Amino acid sequence: MGVSGQFETVDKGPPHYIWVSHGRVEGHLATSYSPDAAFSPDSSTLAVVNEDKIVLMNLAEGSVRKVLHPHLEDLIDLAIQSANFVSPTRLVLFGNGLVKAKDKGLPARTPELAFQWDIQDDTRFGRLDAIGQGGGFTPPRYFPEPGYLSIYKSSSFDFWNPNSGRGARVTLPDLKQQPNLYALSPDGHWLLLAQVATSATPDPVVVRLSEHKFVDSLVGHHGTVLGIAFSRDSRRVVTACEDGKVRVWSEGDWKLLQTLEGHQGPVHWAEFSPDDSLVASAGEDKTVRIWSTADGKLEQTLSESQEPLLTVAFSSDGRYVAASGEKTVLVWQRQSQ
Repeated sequence: MGVSGQFETVDKGPPHYIWVSHGRVEGHLATSYSPDAAFSPDSSTLAVVNEDKIVLMNLAEGSVRKVLHPHLEDLIDLAIQSANFVSPTRLVLFGNGLVKAKDKGLPARTPELAFQWDIQDDTRFGRLDAIGQGGGFTPPRYFPEPGYLSIYKSSSFDFWNPNSGRGARVTLPDLKQQPNLYALSPDGHWLLLAQVATSATPDPVVVRLSEHKFVDSLVGHHGTVLGIAFSRDSRRVVTACEDGKVRVWSEGDWKLLQTLEGHQGPVHWAEFSPDDSLVASAGEDKTVRIWSTADGKLEQTLSESQEPLLTVAFSSDGRYVAASGEKTVLVWQRQSQ
């Protein structure tokens, strides 16, 4: 499953380590938000969605460890959108399917479904939740820190913990249009909203959750913001933009700290490393770029992909980077020079 390493270093002095290609798997990760929870908590496994199956990649060996076959009673044609680890042995899956027809009529497609899957026994764990019945909801998303699933409808965000079942609703009276992109800070203090329908500006707006109101915005984007991610300590934010630039912002005063330039075309996603020392970005130019947050310099360009890349994430131990297009997931491993 491994492939030969290709990399291009652009800094004058070599970095302390390099990223080398460590394998590829047919399928995809979450393609509309961060896929960092596709990595298991111990960074040993990567969960890749391949139509109605989940491929578990053994990261140490760069090979397939196991293939899961999720299924639900009375459903056919189950389409899985994403798989996120919520414990070392369980995934939460988002998807939908067709209800088995009891007569000759056309089968009905279900609303979005969320359910947990045990990777050891290849069986469903716990209950099946139908999300967004009645329509008008955004697709569900998972934020591994602080561990909440979320959906949006009509000025309100519903957050809940898939393990405890507890949750809360946050209503923003001033939010009149749907945000197609949003990010929750790991400390739970902030919500950033972008791609707000009918908005006159592409700049994300900042919500202070304790007050349920807008308090600021990230000013300076020259195109649609395609990705937003907080650092693990919630003190910085990175945005990926249609204008080809990656920007790093400070939390609290929301000032622009760095503008990272180098992608040729739109950047779809960017993410901080677990220790917040690096940013990885993925773009339309089929590359992943690794940047230093200390000085904003480009450390390495990873160019093995044959398709535009939509998302990118680090494993929790910082040793692996995974990037996903619509059909293929690529993995790189960090190695000392």
